[in-house]
Amino acid sequence: MSEEYRRAADWLESQTRSGRPRGPQRARELLRALGLKTPETRFVHVVGTNGKGSVAAYLEAAFEHAARGGAFLSPHLVSLRERVRCSGELVSEDEVAGYVARVRGLRLAEPPAFFDLMLGLALDCFARRGVSWAALEAGVGGASDATMAVDAGIAAVVLTNVGPDHLQTFGGCAALARDKARAARPGVPLVTAATGEALAVVRREAALVGAPLFVYDPADPLFKLPAAPALAGGFQRENAALAAAALRLAGFSDEAVSAGLRGASLPGRMQRLVVDGVEVILDGAHNPPAALALARELAGRRFHLLFGAHERKAVLQTLEPLAAGAASVTLTWPLSGPPAGGGWRFEADPFIAFDRVRRRAVAKGEPVLVTGSLYLVGRLLSRGLGQ
Repeated sequence: MSEEYRRAADWLESQTRSGRPRGPQRARELLRALGLKTPETRFVHVVGTNGKGSVAAYLEAAFEHAARGGAFLSPHLVSLRERVRCSGELVSEDEVAGYVARVRGLRLAEPPAFFDLMLGLALDCFARRGVSWAALEAGVGGASDATMAVDAGIAAVVLTNVGPDHLQTFGGCAALARDKARAARPGVPLVTAATGEALAVVRREAALVGAPLFVYDPADPLFKLPAAPALAGGFQRENAALAAAALRLAGFSDEAVSAGLRGASLPGRMQRLVVDGVEVILDGAHNPPAALALARELAGRRFHLLFGAHERKAVLQTLEPLAAGAASVTLTWPLSGPPAGGGWRFEADPFIAFDRVRRRAVAKGEPVLVTGSLYLVGRLLSRGLGQ
C-alpha cells in the first residue's frame, strides 16, 4: 500500500454526513464539478433491502462478457477499492489518490460524504476506462440515495424487495417502500420481487412516473435462468432471475445472461473457506428476512454460530432464527454486549471469539457460521482468514 493511497483512503473514510439529511444533492454537485453529470456509461440501477450486491454481481459479470463492464458496490469488506470495479479490476491505488487530490481542490457549497465521494470515484473510473455498462448499487433507500444523482443513461431499475431494515430512518415499511420505489424513472423498465403492501406501493409509484413494471414470476420467460447461478444459496435463484430480466430488458442476449449467472463473484455471501481443517461459512445476513433465508439454507446442519451486528439493527429478530439451529452461539463485535435474556456467550474481540468458536467446532467436527454483519465478515477477512 502506497503512502499516497493510505492518506487518500483515510481522508475519504473521514468524510461523514455528520447528521445531515440523506439525499442526492451533494453527489449531484460533486458530479457536476467533476464534469461527470452526463456519463457516457449506461447503467442498471439496483435498489432494495436484500440481494442488491448479488444482483449487481450477476449484472457486472454479464456486462464484462458482452462489453466493457463495471460496478459500483457497497459495503466493502477489507478495502474501499472493492466498491469500484472497472473492466474486471478494482480501482487502483493510484486512481484513488489522484481522484482525492482533484476533489480536495474543488469548491463545493456542501461537503460531500464518503458515499457521495465513492460514487464520484466510480463514475470517474468508468469514464476514464471507457466502461460501456455498469451496475449501480444503491446504499440506503431509493429516492433519498446518492445514486439518484445519476439521472442519465439508466437502462433498467431493479428493486429487489422491501424488508424491515432502516425503518427508523424512513418511518415504517410503507414509507421505506415508497422511498425505494421512487428510484423508478419515466419510461425505464422497473423489475421487482417485492410482495404484499410493498408491491402495492411499487405499483402506484411506477404508474405515477410511467415506468413499465415487471414483477418476478419464475414461470415468466423474462425471468428464466439459462444457467445455474454461481453464488451459493437457494435464495440466489430469485436474485439471479431479477438480474436476468433486467439484462434482457436492456437488450442483452441470453448468452450474456448465462455468462453473467455463471461468472458472478461476491465475497462474504455464503462464502465457504477452510480454516485449520474447519469449514467456515461467511455471510452478511443483517436483518430478519436474510437470517430466515440463511437458516432455511442450513436447515438440518449443525453449526457453531459467531454473530455480530450493529445495535441499531433488529438484533434479536435476526439472531433468533439462526441461534435456533446452532450447536453453540457466540456473540461479538460490533455488538457492545449480549442482548438481554438470551444467555449467549459474548466476546468483544472478534478474533478471540472466532478462535474460540473454531476450536469448539474442531472438537465436534462441525462448521462455523459467521454472520450478522458484513463488517464483522470484513474484519475477519482483513486478517487473512482462510489464506
